[in-house]
Amino acid sequence: MNREQLLRALRYYARKRHLAFDVDTKRGKGSHYWVQVGDAETVIQHDVNPKRIRTILKQLKIDPADL
Repeated sequence: MNREQLLRALRYYARKRHLAFDVDTKRGKGSHYWVQVGDAETVIQHDVNPKRIRTILKQLKIDPADL
């Protein structure tokens, strides 16, 4: 899963649960994106691997099985 696929999955997750979803490309440094799902927020790097995805989901308080 690359970053765009992860963002697409997070957007779908938020829409399905009626949560706020925001991606700000200006707030992150370089190729990092700032992402907010509901009241949780994190930064997503350009290169994501399965371990980073687990960490991102943990920071956003999302169970990986829900994606």
